[in-house]
Amino acid sequence: MSDARNDVSLELSNEMVRLYKQLFGRGPSRARTHFAGPDTVICSLERTLTPAEQSMVAMGEHQRLRETRMFFQHAREGDFRDAVERVTGRNVVAFVSGIDATADMSCEVFYLEPSARDGTVVE
Repeated sequence: MSDARNDVSLELSNEMVRLYKQLFGRGPSRARTHFAGPDTVICSLERTLTPAEQSMVAMGEHQRLRETRMFFQHAREGDFRDAVERVTGRNVVAFVSGIDATADMSCEVFYLEPSARDGTVVE
């Protein structure tokens, strides 16, 4: 992987940590970002659950927790898209968020608008 892509991945990880701290009140213990091909970015985040969410897991309320997280992610989707667009300089055409409550692992997946090598958008 090139140094430029490493720099972008690190900056995106830092943005996800910042957003989680800002929006959830707690950042992940670990964040990693990778490009899955030229147009897909996957941010993996570990230990993101708040104390209240951890209580929901202990009560077996995994589905309720996933629904709550998905609702909140949808409400703040613009923040996530804006951060990725600012760092990559590319439009986000789709955003998918997921969580495994048992493993306390989350992912943020961003599908970027395809671009040709010369910087023009591919139709």
